[in-house]
Amino acid sequence: MVSGGNSMKLMCLVLMVVYFLSTKGNEITPCNYIAIYNFGDSNSDTGGIAAAFYPPGPPSGITYFHRPAGRASDGRLIIDFIAEELGIPYLSPYLDSIGSNYKHGANFATGGATIQRPNESWTANGISPFSLDIQIEHFTQFRDRSAYAYNQAKDEFIKQRLPKPDEDISKALFTLDIGQNDIAFGIRTMSLEIQLEALPKIVSQFITQVKGLYVRGARTFWIHNTGPIGCLPAATSKVKDPEPGYLDEIGCVKYQNEICMQFNKQLKDEIVKLRAELADAAVVYVDMYAAKYNLISQVNNQGFGKPFDVCCGYHGIGYDVWCGNRGNVDGREVYADSCRNVSSVISWDGVHYTEAANQWIVNRILTGNLSDPMTAASTACHK
Repeated sequence: MVSGGNSMKLMCLVLMVVYFLSTKGNEITPCNYIAIYNFGDSNSDTGGIAAAFYPPGPPSGITYFHRPAGRASDGRLIIDFIAEELGIPYLSPYLDSIGSNYKHGANFATGGATIQRPNESWTANGISPFSLDIQIEHFTQFRDRSAYAYNQAKDEFIKQRLPKPDEDISKALFTLDIGQNDIAFGIRTMSLEIQLEALPKIVSQFITQVKGLYVRGARTFWIHNTGPIGCLPAATSKVKDPEPGYLDEIGCVKYQNEICMQFNKQLKDEIVKLRAELADAAVVYVDMYAAKYNLISQVNNQGFGKPFDVCCGYHGIGYDVWCGNRGNVDGREVYADSCRNVSSVISWDGVHYTEAANQWIVNRILTGNLSDPMTAASTACHK
């Protein structure tokens, strides 16, 4: 016969076991990603545009790599931190042949890239010729040529630097971070009305390219929306004596951010539809806008200085002196070098983020709290 006290202990033990088994069954097994394939613009370019054209010189890369490393930052980008989190080496740019290793993926992103294919006037304004559809074509070439090289290789060294045909593609994470340049170019060259009219076409082209990756074997997608362009110092520095309502409550250019938010809303809506269409794919929408805006709005509580300071470069009405260049500011010649306190500055060059800011942002998005559905990057392969 069991006493009252022992009976209560037994009941507690049973409940604990039941709870353990029920929560254990609900745990999501981390994805065993073999590789990452990335597509995008300078926010995730690890050296593509540098290999194709003129590479950025010092002081880029000063914080982590201690040399220019093809990145528009003082150090690591968000894609670098994602790779670290998933235990994958930093991605070699597809366009860079020196020292590249594609066993664990490749980076097809290039600085200045757009979703839309640019015309000559776009490229003359610094837009990359490697638009998203070209990046997808590069991936197609990579997949087919690497499979042929792998199957023909007699040397094990070559196989160690290439993905296994078919198998590695389906087990990879496909990340996309693009759209900022489409919007920024529209802001510089179009009326607000025309920009808003153009958004559905841009989003449609984006979704078409994601479908193209699916046809080519991709099954897990981690898609970033675009950040708050109106909060970039390159935008806020151009404002003098603004009319009421031109800036939002934290000092960002309001209408520019409204365009970004409209783009993001349309992108999210289309991704929801895509998720239903691609039944055996996992498609995660990541609210990069929220992460970046939260950082800028909470800057004083996060160890950073003024939200619109620039570490390397000078921007204002009538002038832009980009990082690593010389120029004229109010009649005096200046050289845009790195600031001393780079770890306390959000903006590296007026458009791109510092390594410290990138790390802050990635810590917020990897958990999945800003994703739809709410899933961490490590478990994004699960539907």
